[in-house]
Amino acid sequence: MFKSACFFRIADTFELPPLELLEEGLQKAAFVPCGATEPESIGWVPPRGRKGVALAEIVGGHLMLKLCTERRAVPSSAVKSAVDERIAGTKQETGNERVPAKLKKEFKEDVLLELLPRAFTKRSAVLLWLDPVNRMLVADAGSLAGADRVVTALIDVLVNLPGGGPELGLKPIQTQMSPAMSMAHWLTTREAPWRFTVDRDCELKMPDEQKASVRYSRHTLEIDEVVQHIEAGKVPTQLAMTWNERVSFVLSDAGQVRKIKLLDVVMEGTDKPGKDEDGFDGNVAILTGELSELIPDLLLALGGELGDEPPQEAANAPQVAQAA
Repeated sequence: MFKSACFFRIADTFELPPLELLEEGLQKAAFVPCGATEPESIGWVPPRGRKGVALAEIVGGHLMLKLCTERRAVPSSAVKSAVDERIAGTKQETGNERVPAKLKKEFKEDVLLELLPRAFTKRSAVLLWLDPVNRMLVADAGSLAGADRVVTALIDVLVNLPGGGPELGLKPIQTQMSPAMSMAHWLTTREAPWRFTVDRDCELKMPDEQKASVRYSRHTLEIDEVVQHIEAGKVPTQLAMTWNERVSFVLSDAGQVRKIKLLDVVMEGTDKPGKDEDGFDGNVAILTGELSELIPDLLLALGGELGDEPPQEAANAPQVAQAA
């Protein structure tokens, strides 16, 4: 299911609208494939996949949605070549070496209309998980730009519900310590935060124009060379980690979690036949269960959320665990 996670906080006052009402709103913005001359189409699809018809699925109190995007990819080289031909033809016909910018723009628009029907389409989809109890919204996107599109689409649906719908009050989660500085601390001290281990993949990059970088892949990171790179000014931008021996992932310097993988211990005993024939409900329950614990632990490892004081027990947990 989720391969990446961008997470946000939602308002304390947010309450899920009735499922029937939400479904009606989503259906109005349901996905429709690109028309012959449309460069892009965006809309909601069943998160359950081909076996589903509902656009909103609730499993264990968690709302699951999926936004689909289809694009017609016209190679820029093909557009440029066709436009250049028209410009050359115009110059020959008029005898004027200067072609107005407005005419060039019209050429480009005409060329796109001609080439779009012949262009191949490519689809992508982003899962969205809304946890109203823990006030968390998580998008299966590896960047904030990708998450922003699906979040904006959800806000549009809620705003257009009868009566205006509930307000998400969405805000990105910010932590007391930056992910980059935290990763640098873990690597230089060779001490992972509570319930985490540092794995064998890492990227270090200079924060300057040249962006000189060093990558370690399947390589031990407990070496002096890594410390020397950090002391020389390189900043960790990606670090592979494992949480609680259950979930492996890569943490980015922007705070996104990527390459999420549930380890075998999580999946043991989950393949028993039952009413959930397509496995969707079971997969959602497992994923939300693991991430509902991983994300708070990760935020704690980054110093806690900005503006929030962590509970004393939680603040002491890393020291207690390390002392043991």
